[in-house]
Amino acid sequence: QVQLVESGGGLVQIGGSLRLSCAVSGLTFGTRAMGWFRQAPGKEREFVAAINRYGSTTEYATAVKGRFTISRDNAASMVYLQMNSLKPEDTAVYLCAARSGGSGRVYYGENDYTYWGQGTQVTVSS
Repeated sequence: QVQLVESGGGLVQIGGSLRLSCAVSGLTFGTRAMGWFRQAPGKEREFVAAINRYGSTTEYATAVKGRFTISRDNAASMVYLQMNSLKPEDTAVYLCAARSGGSGRVYYGENDYTYWGQGTQVTVSS
């Protein structure tokens, strides 16, 4: 049974930091590209960050570039999202995603991913 469980969300002040974690089970984690997406109330899900299966290549949405860092620990089957200099527009449910297949590249679209966590709420106060 494939399972992705996010944690680390919460309420944070403008300019603060949070580190999100995603624990993955039921997959050969080291062969899967991973991504983070977010969805704010009344808005569609949007891409945030992605990392290839080796952890050697990353990509970020323009809105978070320079503030967020995606990383992974293949031995622990974990992927992380370090979020710094948080802004009110970062408020959203953050979801972890995994591809069904493996390759060495990064992926940016919702349809590139098969498995999704339930999400963790991040709220940045103004």
